[in-house]
Amino acid sequence: MKLAIIGAGNMGGAVARGLATGSVVKAAEIYVSDHSQQILDGIAADVPAIHTSMDNLSTATDANIVIVAVKPWLVQPVMEEIYPALHKSNPLIICIAAGITFEMLDKMLAGEKFQIVRVIPNTAIAIKQSPTLMSFNANVEEANKTLSKAMFDELGQAIVIEERLMAAGTAVTSCGIAYAFEYIKAAMQGAIELGFYPHVAKSMIDQTILGAVGLLEKNGTNPDTEIYKVCTPGGITIKGLNEMTKEGFDHAVIAGLKKSAGV
Repeated sequence: MKLAIIGAGNMGGAVARGLATGSVVKAAEIYVSDHSQQILDGIAADVPAIHTSMDNLSTATDANIVIVAVKPWLVQPVMEEIYPALHKSNPLIICIAAGITFEMLDKMLAGEKFQIVRVIPNTAIAIKQSPTLMSFNANVEEANKTLSKAMFDELGQAIVIEERLMAAGTAVTSCGIAYAFEYIKAAMQGAIELGFYPHVAKSMIDQTILGAVGLLEKNGTNPDTEIYKVCTPGGITIKGLNEMTKEGFDHAVIAGLKKSAGV
């Protein structure tokens, strides 16, 4: 197999490094290109078996899978640049770029019937903990659906959704990690006001978030179920939750997600 990754920035670089440590693709099967030699040198230093180049076309040539991991406004020129290689070998194409639809990709690829996967990770892909959204166009074969999902499951959890939900899913996961950090920041500020040193507050809140996620995963429950386990009648937890609700916590989260999704 030859896996080509065009673009080795935050996303492309994380995909290359993460897959190189997994079992689906061997490090020596990964070929990465980027316009920055410094970025390529960093990847080569981390994983010497990965092949690096500043030539996008040669990187994509004879590849079985081509991952295009560039900024959205660079997708079209990159597709045009590597089109001769795509036309020749007809690889599975995986595009990591928000807002670039299958319809847009079809136009960039001259209407040819390529197998295309749209993928949206979040920044936790750098530690192999990304909830990665995936959509397949009508041409993708079942074997390639299984393969591409296995690849991104190694980098967190791949979640297959309809393309029409990509913008909404991006708000929940890709933007959502920033909203999670915002809660942590606010909770830290509250803890500091209550008398804790910042490093102590951060440790408490980090572990609280990890524990909450762990309970949901282990028990297979919804948040409401776990919330009511904590809320003693007349107790301090329900008082705090009611105050947050009164101050607009739930509304602010929902409104923020809808704004990010363009709704």
